[in-house]
Amino acid sequence: MTIKILYFTNKGLKTAEAVRDRLAGHDVCIVPKGSVLADVCSSAFRDGEALVFVGAAGIAVRTVAPFVRDKLSDPPVIVIDEHGSFVIPVLSGHVGGANELALEIAAATGAQPVITTATDINEAFSVDLFAKENGLRIMNRDGIAKVSSSALEGKPVTICIKDFPPEGHTDVLIADGHAAAGLKDAASIVLCPKRYAVGIGCRRGKSFEDLRDFAERVLKEYGIDIRNAGCIATIDVKKDEEGLRKLSQAWRIPLITFEAEVLQKAEGEFSHSDIVLEKVGVDNVCERAAVLAAGPGAKLVIRKTAENGMTIAVTEKR
Repeated sequence: MTIKILYFTNKGLKTAEAVRDRLAGHDVCIVPKGSVLADVCSSAFRDGEALVFVGAAGIAVRTVAPFVRDKLSDPPVIVIDEHGSFVIPVLSGHVGGANELALEIAAATGAQPVITTATDINEAFSVDLFAKENGLRIMNRDGIAKVSSSALEGKPVTICIKDFPPEGHTDVLIADGHAAAGLKDAASIVLCPKRYAVGIGCRRGKSFEDLRDFAERVLKEYGIDIRNAGCIATIDVKKDEEGLRKLSQAWRIPLITFEAEVLQKAEGEFSHSDIVLEKVGVDNVCERAAVLAAGPGAKLVIRKTAENGMTIAVTEKR
């Protein structure tokens, strides 16, 4: 995860440096003092980057307020006091992962996490977290509050997994996307499995911006909603490509990788490239990776499309 830390005093800088130095497994940068905060926040909200403010919660709230859109798309925003004593997620605790990141920072630095989301502190069922953990798309966001309210009142939360209407009203309905459109009145919230796997290959060092613009343009041309994409798939030698990792974070889907030998065993008819075969040991990355990621019976709905050192293919799950 890309994390940007903002500070406002010399003491805040020391705390920011402590977080950066102790937080492993993330791309952490400290935003230089004097940077235009509006530009930093605008970029973070657009690209899904986490924001960590070292200072007063009020400053963080006022700074991000103009950019807040929706709990299902906003990035995680966290506040840490200057002494590094408390870590408080203030935005996108569940879907964006702010609660999880706050706990990780607290464990790394010895700070006290302050979690305020009602379902967490009451150990109640969280339907938006359930959807995130199971790769499901939330079709009607207003249903989150309805289901959470029932859970917090101690009422049983019913979950129906069908592709046709349940016998009676249910709290959570998991249904195929094609069927879900006519089922919203049958449940408080409807969740749909994400139908597509996006296979991507790229030349080393391709920027996040280039990859995002290319991939989103191709998906739009074919009428595929990014919210229905369940993963990005590629070859294992690309697992550390910064552009792909940032795209995974921006789209809020996992980056899945396969070894060349595994890709070569994918079943189907794929385009062939001697150059790709020579460089990475398999004749095609994007199509084969997309097929494997989507599972048995997957259908290639976008065959290999190439541009300026980037390739993309999309499969639809059975």
